[in-house]
Amino acid sequence: AFYEARIIRRLESDAGPQRILGVLREGKDGFRILPIDRKARAEFAVDKRDLHGAKNNELVSCDAVPGRAAGFPKVRVVEKLGSMDSPRTVSLIAIHAHGIPTEFPQAVLDEAMAAKPIAAQGRTDLRAIPLLTIDPEDARDHDDAIWAGADPDPKNPGGHIALVAIADVAHYVTPGSALDKEALKRGNSCYFPDRVVPMLPEHLSADLCSLKEGVDRPCLAVRMIFDAHGHKRGHEFLRGVMRSAARLTYAQAQRAFDGKPDADMGAIAGETLADVWTAYKSLILARGKRDPLDLDLPERRIILGADGKVASIAYRERLESMKLIEEFMVLANVAAAEALEHARTPLIYRIHDHPTKEKLFAFSDYLRTIGVPFAKGQVIKPGAFNRILEGARGKPHESAMNDVVLRSQAQAIYDPGNIGHFGLNLAKYAHFTSPIRRYADLIVHRALIRAFKLGEGGLTDREVGRLGDIAQTISMTERRAMAAERDSTDRYV
Repeated sequence: AFYEARIIRRLESDAGPQRILGVLREGKDGFRILPIDRKARAEFAVDKRDLHGAKNNELVSCDAVPGRAAGFPKVRVVEKLGSMDSPRTVSLIAIHAHGIPTEFPQAVLDEAMAAKPIAAQGRTDLRAIPLLTIDPEDARDHDDAIWAGADPDPKNPGGHIALVAIADVAHYVTPGSALDKEALKRGNSCYFPDRVVPMLPEHLSADLCSLKEGVDRPCLAVRMIFDAHGHKRGHEFLRGVMRSAARLTYAQAQRAFDGKPDADMGAIAGETLADVWTAYKSLILARGKRDPLDLDLPERRIILGADGKVASIAYRERLESMKLIEEFMVLANVAAAEALEHARTPLIYRIHDHPTKEKLFAFSDYLRTIGVPFAKGQVIKPGAFNRILEGARGKPHESAMNDVVLRSQAQAIYDPGNIGHFGLNLAKYAHFTSPIRRYADLIVHRALIRAFKLGEGGLTDREVGRLGDIAQTISMTERRAMAAERDSTDRYV
């Protein structure tokens, strides 16, 4: 009998010697490299002539060389990365331990540098619309912009029009190109307190694709119409050119929403924010009826000083401006999934399964210890968890309850087959709003271009046949990035 197997991913490259990251230690019997990888079974020996200036307790990158010394396989130092006494080595350790690619091949860099700003011809001109980017203060790229206003249609009293414009990465990263292959290999950008490992070279991620203030940028946009109660009446996808009216931080937007705008905020930005806020108040009426999972999970923010050492660690403030942007992005993602499904165009969904029976039993056991009733056999919905979380608010076990509810959930993944998104309580959901930092979104952009004949760079037949493999790859790279980011944060803390 024979078993049938298929390759999921290659674990090692045959392109050359495998890099080893380790700490140089000088002892009585010579120099040793202690691998950072906790799974490594042995140390390595290095000849003095192969140190290349590295010193004791320095983090180094090495290549294997033939031979052994005192029973240890031999290596040579190819790069000095810094002293282990420096906090900046923390991220490097996490990056290497999880096998995250950091260097772009020259062919990828050449393609990126050859890219030029787009011409507006042939695109829907959105430059007169005062779209705003609203991001964290430390954002490294800007791939989404929003605008909203009252719907002038008398048949939709109290309704709103919302426009979500997203960087047109598909214009620059085309199927089968060196940029495309490297982006899929990385799957997503990885963010650390002292650096970012981007999915795309900086010339694209931080410049040509980034929706900079006052600069023409290509975009893929969705125009959505909502009624007075926040229910969507229709949507339309456009491939356009936009010009951001203002780059704002969440804190700046929140001050404007609170009626205390910054003195230097322009009149156009202020008026647009007021309209966006009015639209959001109607959108949350519909969100409230949908009742998505409402976890309160504080996120640590690590601030490094000029010397690279930790200056402070605090929890990120949870502002209503953040929830506003999240809601606009969720609605745009839903529109993308619905539009592609209606057009019968294959795509990669963002799916989130129901909690398993085993996890619900464990959750029920925990609730019993604190005297909270929970019927094990019920058809569970996100609202059931929300009611339990609300009951724990302000009590000693509030923090633990959020953690236990999170642990009871399945893991969200990417898949060409749709089962819905349990946490968001949505039947159709795809990632569309962050193509600079997620390959999944780039696939959805290509699918939209193909479905609605929006020009070049659409999803190819070859990609359609590989969507399952692509989804599996980017689900893995997402888990890899999350693990590396968590390791880095834990080491800094």
